[in-house]
Amino acid sequence: MDILRKGGEIPAVFYGGKKETTPISISIAQFKKIWREAGESSAIKIEMPEGNVDVLIHEVQVDGVTSEPIHADFLAIDMKKKIQVKVPLIFEGISNAVKSGIGNLVKVLHEVEIEALPADLPHDLVIDISKLETLKDQVFVSDIKLPAGVVIIGNLSDVVASIVEQVEEKEEVVVPVDLTAIEVEKKGKKEEEGEPGAEAAPAPAAKEEKTPEKK
Repeated sequence: MDILRKGGEIPAVFYGGKKETTPISISIAQFKKIWREAGESSAIKIEMPEGNVDVLIHEVQVDGVTSEPIHADFLAIDMKKKIQVKVPLIFEGISNAVKSGIGNLVKVLHEVEIEALPADLPHDLVIDISKLETLKDQVFVSDIKLPAGVVIIGNLSDVVASIVEQVEEKEEVVVPVDLTAIEVEKKGKKEEEGEPGAEAAPAPAAKEEKTPEKK
């Protein structure tokens, strides 16, 4: 695999449908361009010796340090059969509630699952947040505008975006410590310990025994 990447290519595999799982290598420069344009929800073609294969970019592994793709999975599809995929949501517009400072935008969902023929799959779906003017306004899944031939899989009443009230963070008031009071308290305690009578009374002196006189 390292040899492929050093040569400007990355390892990949395609599978699904009636196709056998097949390892391939692809140009990293071409893949990054197609991945950026098609995402993981638009059908693309892979040129193979037996002809072009219709696929979706199914999963991409990236380097944890450089974020460069290091491996890709392609899912072979039948262009005549509907499939279900997840597409990202793009938030556009200006919310008056946010602009006026009365609240903050909360994006509850970032993608939704849809069903459509591969040729009808959108790259993404646009969410218009300009209708969010008050704290009561919300955008629901049912509000999403869909291209022809596309249906959403899931609950249409789910919230996509909403506005929450903006709360000012109060600065924590630090109460200054009165060091003089502490000193006085310590000093008073010491004086208490040194007062007359505070010391333990001395032990009584032992009585001297008298030796009997010899006759």
